[in-house]
Amino acid sequence: MAQNGFIEPGEKPRRFYETVAVAESADGWQVLLDGRPPRSSRGAALRTPTRALADLAAAEWEAQTRHVDLAAMHATRLVFTALEAIPAARETVADQIVQYAGNDLLCYPAESPAALCDRQAAAWGPVLARARAELGIALVSSGGILHRDQPGHALDAVRRQALSADDFTLSGLAFGAPLFGSAVLTLGLWRGWFSGEEAYALSRLDEAWQEEQWGIDEEAAERTARLQAEARMLEAWFRSLGAPPVSPA
Repeated sequence: MAQNGFIEPGEKPRRFYETVAVAESADGWQVLLDGRPPRSSRGAALRTPTRALADLAAAEWEAQTRHVDLAAMHATRLVFTALEAIPAARETVADQIVQYAGNDLLCYPAESPAALCDRQAAAWGPVLARARAELGIALVSSGGILHRDQPGHALDAVRRQALSADDFTLSGLAFGAPLFGSAVLTLGLWRGWFSGEEAYALSRLDEAWQEEQWGIDEEAAERTARLQAEARMLEAWFRSLGAPPVSPA
């Protein structure tokens, strides 16, 4: 159960508050439920470095109805991750993002049919080129599903990008890499190359093509809508943190 504002992972307690507010504090901004900050199971108060990010988390709390579904409150969970987990594990988290770059979705285009191949080349090629030109991430593509090792210098560039981020941004990058199956798309979203929905659309060109051929079933449509919402949230997360720093050399 949720008591005194503490939330245990996996629980769906009844909504235990009436009002949601955002207030400035000595070290940033806090979300307040009936005047008190919600806390993680470890006791961390919900605190953010910007008002916009606090507003994003507050909107999740306001949207809860009869029960509090913390599993679906991604911004809130990312805040707690940034506060509690990221500071002591930055290198490990960066390595996880590098692992996605080592098997980046954009580097494994289909070998057939020709229409899908052309669509992926037209959409993914410019993103990979921009990553190479602006971020120094020179990944190589490999047709089909056979794994191809990526150059060490490209993976090192991904690591530098990840470690140049603050804890809140790094929390978002770690969320985006598995969402898109691509470190490049996640870094591009952070850098403002495209919107969250555009990044998600780029990540599912194969699925979209299959749907055009065979139609869309209800379960797949629900999954797509859910992941699109997560991608929109991640865009808002990055924008709420402000402009990214100049890319490290």
